[in-house]
Amino acid sequence: MKAIKFPTALTVLLLIAAVVALLTYIIPAGKYDRLTYNKEANTFTEVKKSETIELPANQETLNHFDIKIPIEKFTNGDIWKPISIPNTYHTLDAQPQGVLAFIQSPIKGIMEAIDVILFVLIIGGFIGIMNFSGAFEAGISSLAQTLKGREYILIIVITILIAIGGTTFGLAEETIAFYPILIPVFLAAKYDAMVALASIYIGSCIGTLASTVNPFCTIIASDAAGINWTTGLTTRLIVLALGLVICLAYIIRYAQKVKKDPSKSIIFDQKTEIERMFPMKHLNPEQPLTLKFKVILILFLMCFIVMIYGVSQLDWWFLEMTTVFLVGAIVIGIIAQIKESVFVDTFIKGANDLLGVAFIIGIARGVTVLMEDGLISDSLLFYASSLTEGMNKGLFINAMLYIYSALSFFIPSSSGMAVLTMPIMAPLADGVGIGRDLVVNAYQFGMGLFAFINPTGLILASLAIVKIGFNKWLRFVMPLFAILLLFIMIVLTISVYI
Repeated sequence: MKAIKFPTALTVLLLIAAVVALLTYIIPAGKYDRLTYNKEANTFTEVKKSETIELPANQETLNHFDIKIPIEKFTNGDIWKPISIPNTYHTLDAQPQGVLAFIQSPIKGIMEAIDVILFVLIIGGFIGIMNFSGAFEAGISSLAQTLKGREYILIIVITILIAIGGTTFGLAEETIAFYPILIPVFLAAKYDAMVALASIYIGSCIGTLASTVNPFCTIIASDAAGINWTTGLTTRLIVLALGLVICLAYIIRYAQKVKKDPSKSIIFDQKTEIERMFPMKHLNPEQPLTLKFKVILILFLMCFIVMIYGVSQLDWWFLEMTTVFLVGAIVIGIIAQIKESVFVDTFIKGANDLLGVAFIIGIARGVTVLMEDGLISDSLLFYASSLTEGMNKGLFINAMLYIYSALSFFIPSSSGMAVLTMPIMAPLADGVGIGRDLVVNAYQFGMGLFAFINPTGLILASLAIVKIGFNKWLRFVMPLFAILLLFIMIVLTISVYI
């Protein structure tokens, strides 16, 4: 009897989209009124059920709506998205998403996520050129010799560096660029591809989970909650430090087991296939790092440094990041003396290697489109906020953790979640006698924790790069997920009583 094979990432997402479409027939449609700041006119726009009203952009307007946010948070650009107005939820006529809407959702998702998709495709071309130059293999040969017998250092360094990126500026989608580069490095160190995926993806998750100065998460959520972003920082730093220790211990334990006995690998049955996808047939321990190779590797590294600096300091987004890697590919091609026709063919082939990943990102966005068009996102928020009424503070904060984990399935954007939910959720803390910073922390911890397994987030796109099934990832990560869940619940419970 033939074994039943777990469906691919694309099929999983289409099944999820079908379920969401069905939910639009069950969950009542509804919406909160929205308040948007207009920078050019220095006014607020209130979008109500049947009308749009222009209002003065001052503290009195915010106080009128019981929004406990300083006006400066809007005028200085900290909050640039529309926010939900508390106590304005109203039901609307149902907008069920039928078969046609379901069929169109992947296309709409791809259209909405085109900036991310182009970034992924250009990254694919960039990696293709880098591999063709030969500098990458020479660099891996040198690194493998340097770390011989101490390969675990690679896991520690990569995970910590990516976690730092996650906690400071929300390094998430950008990690897609690292997989094709680092997987061969981990394979050369005698680990499996799961170790590489774990180091990168878990590093990003634990970093964003315990965001400290992340403008797309901590700062915008704190602003929307009406508090200073430094409030609650100590708890986040503790979770970041201890969470990193837990994650590193878990990954290294698995990695050492695989290194000692490759048959212990969860993806051992794909060993040959994965090694074929990331061929290192020319890997030679004696291969010298020539001056040309060193220059190419420096340029390669500089592309990432420039990207990180631009995102964290210059407000860059996908247009600028994509341009960096396109220019980087061209410059590397010139230095490597790759012929123009060969360059174009190699670049296109590299982009094609990540086309499946790009489609997954678009289809995942299509799930959100169905929710928005079906008008059920705000309904879920309304019902979730109603669940916490009358709870004691210990139960309340843990309920918030689970509510935000659940909501992140439908709203995977951290900034979108913050501006939509914080004006509604943060005031609930006042009623149970705890600080609003605890709701901000519950939001971060809930979204960050569920990101480990969230199929509408980045995990399916990450797994698609090496064609690892979602079921195998769950088998690997669920024990760690359970440990972190218990750890975070203990931290949140203690934090409301001290």
